[in-house]
Amino acid sequence: MSDQRTPTQTLDAVVVGAGFAGLYMLHRLRQLGFSARVIEAGSGAGGTWFWNRYPGARVDIESMQYSYQFSEELQQEWQWSERYAPQAELLTYINHVVERFDLARDIQFNTRVVSAVFDEAGSRWQVTTNRNDRFSAKYCIMATGCLSAANKPDIKGIDSFTGPVYHTGEWPHDGVDFTGKRVGIIGTGSSAIQAIPEIAKQAAHLTVFQRTPTFSVPARNAPLDPEYVKNVKQNYAALRKTAKQQFVAFDAQSNEKAATDMSPEEIRAELERRWEMGGLNFYGGFADLLVNKHTNDMVADFVREKIAQRVKDPATAALLTPKVVFACKRLCADTDYFETYNRDNVSLVDISTTPIAEITPEGLTVAGKVYAFDALVFATGFDAMTGSLNKIDIRGIGGKTLKDKWSAGPRTYLGLCSAGFPNLFTISGPGSPSVFTNMVTSIEQHVEYIGDIIAYMGKHKLSTIDATKEAEDAWVDHVNEVAGGTLVNSCSSWYLGANIPGKQRVFMPYIGGFPPYVEKCNEVASKG
Repeated sequence: MSDQRTPTQTLDAVVVGAGFAGLYMLHRLRQLGFSARVIEAGSGAGGTWFWNRYPGARVDIESMQYSYQFSEELQQEWQWSERYAPQAELLTYINHVVERFDLARDIQFNTRVVSAVFDEAGSRWQVTTNRNDRFSAKYCIMATGCLSAANKPDIKGIDSFTGPVYHTGEWPHDGVDFTGKRVGIIGTGSSAIQAIPEIAKQAAHLTVFQRTPTFSVPARNAPLDPEYVKNVKQNYAALRKTAKQQFVAFDAQSNEKAATDMSPEEIRAELERRWEMGGLNFYGGFADLLVNKHTNDMVADFVREKIAQRVKDPATAALLTPKVVFACKRLCADTDYFETYNRDNVSLVDISTTPIAEITPEGLTVAGKVYAFDALVFATGFDAMTGSLNKIDIRGIGGKTLKDKWSAGPRTYLGLCSAGFPNLFTISGPGSPSVFTNMVTSIEQHVEYIGDIIAYMGKHKLSTIDATKEAEDAWVDHVNEVAGGTLVNSCSSWYLGANIPGKQRVFMPYIGGFPPYVEKCNEVASKG
């Protein structure tokens, strides 16, 4: 019988995912003279911005900072239209990058990686796909994204609804028209906060089912002023340098003073100033925001006061007011989110104590009440940080799976690698600053660091690199220690995996800040 297996393609590296991370990783590997192939599940590049096409989707970090900086020509030639670019514009930008750097010829679309198994004898990763492709690569680089595995809730009868069902993270590419429809949306996290105002403009009636309210501040989005753009482009190097010196890796115009060193009048003035600035600049208001409970309470109470002013009905405002620590869940930036609840065609249903009992062919039931809909939207987030990796059968030394190793929570060294999995790298993995920063800046730092490692390996003719268990344990302890010294792990959030039933609750990202993280990486590199 003849061997019908697909011939194995031999490469220096396989990269999984064609979002911001995978695209730059491919470009960097090429620059260093290595052969690489990117495997992408979607029919196009873009990652987050390819899949998340729901109405209102846009970035929450300013466009001129949420962009690549590895190419000065790219920075200068690209023209952003708004302070916070919408999804379609971000996807256009990404496709421009693909074309400009001729990346598509090394990307295989419409393909999912099924397994990545380390061959100890040959010190190579054997990668297979759902299309029976076989790759043998010295390096396997996971650029699968922190928020890419859509979380669909386990609700009785979830498949019984006869109308269309959508998830914000898997939105139809040709859009959805809700005109004249009765729509139910489940969730009030960051995706819902962007989608709800837009859906409400179309729907005959929109009913929002909320388990936990979310802190959100006005985005203050607007078209970019040409003079502002000109000034930024003339001073891009200085802006990027300033951003990298800040905790969040973007210029949040951070205040170095703690609220404890300010008078009540100064605190109020700073809060009002941040409110008018809009967006995630609110993070930069006080140096002790995430470590001092009194400061955090003052900021939280200020935003709660603003919610009460934005929502006319006191009962609805109360339901929309978070009771948790400010920023223990990701802060959202919105455009008329709270004001949307003042519309006659929008209703809010609290499911915090009485959850959805069942989804039926006509709609759903809560506390014995039946809600009938023409369409349902799940804005229920993602299995963050680890979900996309756990969907792949990744096996390291001795055949141990990464999923089993991480069953009690992810364990990495610097968020870049995991002991027992040689030559396997994760970009923006758990244990790195990732979601607490400007993701594009963190991605570039990771890609360049991984590129330096691979170049060093080639120069010195080394076959494998792996984290030691001792180094990994020390880093995991440090990540937990830093998180424990803040207020951020004081509530149930996706940072902890709390939105996924049965998932071990472990604080996954590194909250020590971008500059200390880079310093640690550089320290490790200096030791060879």
